[in-house]
Amino acid sequence: MYTFSSKLKTFSFILIVLGLLGIGYGFLTAPKNIEEVEKILAANEHGGHHSGAANHVANHETHHEVTQPKVEKHESKLTEKGQPETAGKAKDTTITDSTEVLDVAAPVMSDKEIAKSKEDAAKVAHEEHQEHLEHVLHQLQNKPWAALYVACIFFLLITMGVLAFYAIQQVAQSGWSPVLFRVMQGITAYLPVGSVIFFVLLLLAGFHFNHLFPWLDPEVVAHDKIIQNKAGYLNFPFWIVRALVFLLGWNLYRYFSRKNCLAQDESNDNSFYKKNFNISAMFLVFFIVTESIMSWDWIMSLDPHWFSTLFGWYVFASFFVSGITTICMVTIYMKSKGYLEHVNSSHIHDLAKFMFGISVFWTYLWFSQFMLIWYANIPEEVTYFVTRIEDYNLPFFGAIVMNFVFPILILINTDFKRITWVLVMAGVVILIGHYIDFFNMIMPATVGDQWFIGAAELGSVSFFLGLFMLVVFTAMTKAPLLPKRNPYIEESKHFHY
Repeated sequence: MYTFSSKLKTFSFILIVLGLLGIGYGFLTAPKNIEEVEKILAANEHGGHHSGAANHVANHETHHEVTQPKVEKHESKLTEKGQPETAGKAKDTTITDSTEVLDVAAPVMSDKEIAKSKEDAAKVAHEEHQEHLEHVLHQLQNKPWAALYVACIFFLLITMGVLAFYAIQQVAQSGWSPVLFRVMQGITAYLPVGSVIFFVLLLLAGFHFNHLFPWLDPEVVAHDKIIQNKAGYLNFPFWIVRALVFLLGWNLYRYFSRKNCLAQDESNDNSFYKKNFNISAMFLVFFIVTESIMSWDWIMSLDPHWFSTLFGWYVFASFFVSGITTICMVTIYMKSKGYLEHVNSSHIHDLAKFMFGISVFWTYLWFSQFMLIWYANIPEEVTYFVTRIEDYNLPFFGAIVMNFVFPILILINTDFKRITWVLVMAGVVILIGHYIDFFNMIMPATVGDQWFIGAAELGSVSFFLGLFMLVVFTAMTKAPLLPKRNPYIEESKHFHY
């Protein structure tokens, strides 16, 4: 039996407390009104550097100055014949904007008309500026929510990646992996906890505590025909019911598969193993459908105008490799503490091969999605990548390096797949890289260019990492680490590659 060390437990609590402080600070420092947004922008400009918000406002105001009509008072000088001097020179006038076109057609404007034109232009400029400030306010208010959402869904889906991998091992009747089943079951113990927190976040979004999902805002929908056409699918009641069905289905499989696996240890036959085989096969069918819909509902609908037919597979590859990497990391840690005596370098080697292979698969899907959309250059589609390349240049391309270039250079070597410190290093990079991948998927749609890694982001990761460790390693103490009556346990114990 595994004993949860007091040092690791204390470390988990420290992470949770630091995470809560960071999350709280993120919410407290978020602006509450437009006046605070203007102060933030003014402070950034006064400090000699522009944040994303400051740059955006500056660009907006510059654009406004260029595009707004220039209203100038024309002094009409009379010639000796009593004709306006400007009338004879109208053909030489350079036309630069809509107001000057009006000047050519009607060169003489009264002071009253000029004043009214200036007043109208100023009013339009003020309204546009106020609308933009309100938009920036929503983005900055979204920032702590979005940081919390990214970390929450990332750790939830890591657990789902492990659960899917476990179900595949059951259906494939794999002979190498049963010695790792208790590790997988320990990791998936986080699923109920993560599901509850995530479902609460979805409810808060539905009750308008934030602006993460634009299609949940009636005012946005009222002025957006594209979202209106999707209202039959993207509406809160249907959306939240789908989420409830998905989370319940996944948790039910996790509960019964673990229950059957533990019961198999006390059984005199393989009946519980066969039950697990059957429910695992059914779960995989349920999972592959719900995973795709989940990716549309919880991530892609953040950009309700954009869609990709590859997106479900892309999200799956990201959290699947993250789940396998987590299995490898936890296994290495447990081995270092003297547990899992039947796990050998060949088991670790196989996990590393999956880490390498799914990293390549993720890259294939990333490139396929990017290349087809970029080459087609359809405005409704390519804007997704233009936004990320322009506003998220470092994390966008950094994710490629961390999730493809680094793993393929390190894990392509067979010997490296058996070296513990190399796998730990590769695993840390892969997990951080795929967190950034989820960051890239979610943040541009929720905060636009108002992003930076701050207290809310670090606090959210810290909180969920601490909670994840606490739940997972506590679950490890609840059952023996070796499933003794699994039909393939002897094969697994003596597995060598």
